[in-house]
Amino acid sequence: MTTPLSPLQAILLAPVVFGSVYGVACVLAFVRFAALARRPASRPETWPRVTVLKPVHGLEKGLEGNLRSTCVQDYPDYHVVFSVQEAADPALPLLRQLEREFGAQRVTLAIGDHPDVPNGKIRNLLGALAGARHDTLVISDSDVRVPPDYLRTIVAPLEDPGVGCVCTLYRAVGAESWYERMELLTFNADFVPNLVFAHVTGVAHFVLGASTALTRATLAAIGGLAALGDYLVEDFEMGRRIRASGRRVVIVPRFVDTIVDLKSPRRWWEHQVYWDQNTRSANPIGLFATILIRAVPFALFFAIARGLDAPGLGVLGSAVALRVATATAVLWGLRDAVGLRSVALLPVRDLAGFVSWVLAFVQPEVVWRGESYGLTRGGRMVPRPPAA
Repeated sequence: MTTPLSPLQAILLAPVVFGSVYGVACVLAFVRFAALARRPASRPETWPRVTVLKPVHGLEKGLEGNLRSTCVQDYPDYHVVFSVQEAADPALPLLRQLEREFGAQRVTLAIGDHPDVPNGKIRNLLGALAGARHDTLVISDSDVRVPPDYLRTIVAPLEDPGVGCVCTLYRAVGAESWYERMELLTFNADFVPNLVFAHVTGVAHFVLGASTALTRATLAAIGGLAALGDYLVEDFEMGRRIRASGRRVVIVPRFVDTIVDLKSPRRWWEHQVYWDQNTRSANPIGLFATILIRAVPFALFFAIARGLDAPGLGVLGSAVALRVATATAVLWGLRDAVGLRSVALLPVRDLAGFVSWVLAFVQPEVVWRGESYGLTRGGRMVPRPPAA
């Protein structure tokens, strides 16, 4: 005889149902997104001159390939600025080599720090912006690798004067260790489906600072880069200000690659918590609402609450199977062979994601590149002095 559901069990079952339905909805949204990507893109009559700002911090895995992909674009007139904050940065010899190889007309190097700016990326970009020659700007993170038509793809929508910013999505690649594969699954089986669903349905708006195009005029209208320098999620604040100015944010239905580079399991875990703190800082209500779609953790809680009886284990097995199936569909659409080989880790990743979700709300500090910061209610960063 099957034991009836208790009120607690019914509560635990709700996220399992909602999360499973949401997983299927994400697959359908991805199909729609893929159809949009197959449509021919508009092309302006004349291409604007472009400066690509590429902030660099350290000698990351795959860095040369990432930087080189920016220097060999199929674009008529563009300029790349590599920027570092310190003259002792270990990536500097590589940057100088690329500067010599491609010439000063194509590549220049900026070295300088703005220690009064808490956000390290903005601190780096301020140095790059000082060396920018052109009014159309593309911001591309150092771990991003782009195809030859990237600049044409991301710049074209700026021809519309109503567009304030253009972004591409990105997928994680290059994972090798188990913890790098966990990071890859966080991106490709969780973050990407959420973004695609939000974009296709219009339920949320976002800007992805890892791959963004805008003009100097737009940047000036929202207060400039320095005004974003004390926000943890500077791209979210950028998007908020651009939309408040009456301009649109365009998401191009294309993906670029971001290279997964983690040195240890600890770095993976710190980054996992950091990502959820990022989301909490930008959209605390939205992050809290994701409790309703965390099917695998709540299926486990449900099974435990049932005493691991047959119905409880059946719910757990069904939730895991559907989660793996929907994630597999997305990973296949992303052509992510590493992710497809790593789907057995997905239930573990989802349980870890639940723990990091909790920590994002209770942990008062965020660790970024080894430095600790407190977060205000508005998402601003407050440097914390080092422990004695």
